[in-house]
This record gives sequence, C-alpha cells and structure tokens, in this order.
Amino acid sequence: MPKEWMMDAQNTSESRAPAAPRWLGIAVGLALPSAITWGYFVLAAQYSQGTQQAVYLAVKVFQFTFPLLWVCFVLRDWTAPRWLSSKGLLLGAGFSTVVVAAGWAVFNAALRGLPIFARASELILEKVAAFGIDAPWKYALLALFYSLVHSLLEEYYWRWFVFGQLRRVMPSGPAIAIAALAFAAHHVIVLAIYFGPSSPATWLLSSAVVVGGLFWAWLYERTGSLLGPWLSHLLIDAGIFWIGYDLVGSSLMK
Repeated sequence: MPKEWMMDAQNTSESRAPAAPRWLGIAVGLALPSAITWGYFVLAAQYSQGTQQAVYLAVKVFQFTFPLLWVCFVLRDWTAPRWLSSKGLLLGAGFSTVVVAAGWAVFNAALRGLPIFARASELILEKVAAFGIDAPWKYALLALFYSLVHSLLEEYYWRWFVFGQLRRVMPSGPAIAIAALAFAAHHVIVLAIYFGPSSPATWLLSSAVVVGGLFWAWLYERTGSLLGPWLSHLLIDAGIFWIGYDLVGSSLMK
C-alpha cells in the first residue's frame, strides 16, 4: 500500500479539511454523474442536435471541474494526482485484454443475433446521430476521444477524487465498494435506455462495470498511480467502441 494511503488510513483526523464539507463533497461526487447523465442522455433527448450537444458540453465541464473547485476552494486540501509510475501498467493492461477478448467472444458466440441487440443498435445509431456522428471517421474520432480523454477524466474524477475522498474517511474496502457502485450507477441509466430497465443485459453489463470500478480503485490503492487504471480503462473503452461499431458501422457507411 502506498505510504500516502497508509497515513490517511491511520489518522484521517489530521486532514486540514473539516468533516462536513468533505462528506458533502463526497455525496455530490457520488451522485453528480448519474444526475447529469439523466439530464443529457434522457431529458435533453427530446431537443435538437445543437441543444443536446450544448447540454452535454455544459454538464461535462461542470462535472470535471467540480473536484478541482471543491478541493482547492472548499476543502483547501489539495493533493495532486500521482501519475509518474509504471506500477500497475502490466496488470491493468492484462486485465483489460482479458475482459475485451472475453466480451468480444461472448458477443460473437451468443449475443450478436439476439433481437435485443438489434433494437439496441437502432437506439445507439439514433443517439450517435443526435451528436452529429454520421460517418465512420466521425465515429472513430468519438471513440478516440472517449478512449483517451474521457477515460482519463473519469479516472481523475472517480479514483483520485471520489475514491480518494472516501479513503480519507473510511477503510479501503468500503471506499472501493462505494466508489465502484456509484461509478456503475450512471452506466445503468445508459444501459437501461438501450436494453430496457428490466433486461438481464442491463444488469449483466452493469455488473461488469462494477467489477471494472472495483479493479481500478483497487489498482489505484495498490500502486498510488492513476496511470495503470487509466491504461486499463482506455483499453476497455476502446473495446466497447469496437463492438459498438460492429453494431452500427454498416449504417454509418450508407
């Protein structure tokens, strides 16, 4: 365990920040992604393409600036994310390689022809079209952005901020579990739109997201670096977009 985490676990009372603002920041951090996902993915879906894009940009900027603003100006307890370590890179890459390979194999062997995936393909195509994605090269750019940039921002948000703040007020086990469940919550909203809220696919895939959240928080705890979780996260996101293109790519080429 990194020395910094051991010090947090042994004496959280030494933190300069009062308990109430820290708990409030944790509560907002846990709930905010689900709230904004509901906003841009569900509520804004009835509006024009431009409105949806503007709403998405606004809520994402707010989400990813909130941790910096809260830590710097409310808690005044800044601890920079730790990056420059190769610890966990091989483990993270290995985990993601296994997950992506298994997902691709299961999709091709058992899921590709199911009616629920045909319906999901239509909804995914509608959603990407609403964001102006109407050609393979635009889909590739979207995949590149999410795999490289958005995954990095999510690691900073979920592992450095949410898990990091939880780790200051509780042991690692509960902190990892709570952060992973909250990380999966906003994915449940997206999956429920595509597959239906009562579909086994929604809850099976959501469970897989929980496993990813558990692993990445554990890896961050173990190594003290965001680099390993980020590499692992971006590889899985790339795999998801790979499967997504298999579902909608032929329609984008029309």
